[in-house]
Amino acid sequence: MSDCLFDLHIGYVRFKNPIALAPMAGTVDSAFANQYASNAGLVILGAFNLDKASIAVASALVARGRKEFISDEPMELIKKEIRAVTSGSAVAVNVRSTTLEPLIEAAKIVKEEGAILELNAHCRQPEMLEAGLGEALLHDIPRLSAWIKAIKETGVVLSVKVRANVVNDIELARIIDKAGADIIHVDAEMEGFGTDLDAILNYRDATRLFLIGNNSVKDFEAAKEMFTRGADMVSAARGVLENSGLIQELVENVTSYQQSIGWYNAPKHVCSEGDFRGLAFCCLPVKPCPVHEKFQKLGYTAEEFARTKFDFAKGTMLEYGEDTCFGSLVWCCKITKPCWIRDGVLNTIGLSDSEYMKLKKQLADYVLDHARIPVNESH
Repeated sequence: MSDCLFDLHIGYVRFKNPIALAPMAGTVDSAFANQYASNAGLVILGAFNLDKASIAVASALVARGRKEFISDEPMELIKKEIRAVTSGSAVAVNVRSTTLEPLIEAAKIVKEEGAILELNAHCRQPEMLEAGLGEALLHDIPRLSAWIKAIKETGVVLSVKVRANVVNDIELARIIDKAGADIIHVDAEMEGFGTDLDAILNYRDATRLFLIGNNSVKDFEAAKEMFTRGADMVSAARGVLENSGLIQELVENVTSYQQSIGWYNAPKHVCSEGDFRGLAFCCLPVKPCPVHEKFQKLGYTAEEFARTKFDFAKGTMLEYGEDTCFGSLVWCCKITKPCWIRDGVLNTIGLSDSEYMKLKKQLADYVLDHARIPVNESH
């Protein structure tokens, strides 16, 4: 499956598709990844414990029955595990440490191996929180921000795995963005209520960083729900334990979907609570509706928003469509929403559904690029 179909890349890392194997302590290592996620776009190994304190905590957890990866030589383990992934998938390693120095050392190794470092700000076992590991970083924002900045000085592609609904998600996304991370990996758990899809949308509207959605991805419908809220990639691990073919199924489905519509994570319409990217599908702002609140958050007036979309349309196939509601395809909706007028124009000008949606994706980027208020300052 060609990397070009999705064209997903960050720094020196390319992803062949937007499906990831999530980390799971004591379970997701290279052998697990090779067996169950050979065609994933990304495999995230770990979590690995890097310093004496994190190893001591992991050992205590093992003593009470939890699985953990423990090694006297964690840096060698990381290097060995990255090299042992044979699938051609991009590789990340999820790591824990109570101190910065081992994270810097790991970052240098990971970068040399062409992989991604993922800082664990996610695990929440009481022993870890007491030691300042995992989710404890979300309650110490100055430390989290300083660590991200220091790790990024190594040049490594950096992901930060967080848990939603612990602190203010919008503020957290902004801080991670401004500190210089490349990826936010969000466990969108809503305590007692399953997956919080609104959390994914909040992160998407708060940052333009690469966004991985996680939690209860057990089929493609669940993945699509995250994609339509703005996830660039979705990850699963527990679902793989229940269905050994899950990653394969997700990859096949998202590939087919991308081939069909051209924008696998196209947003919901703004009037259906879509993220900022949904402005690509909005009508001309001539009457009161949710589009006004959305583009105003980006600093646009109604006239500026209209002009920006018109400017993009010039010279593209979106310029056509004088018989549509507002005289141009630039104002038309998502291809998955039935519209015989739009479809008639597409048929007349010979523009496929996929090509139309690719132009809409470019339009969404254009609108965000020309906003007076950047996304990470817009709320």
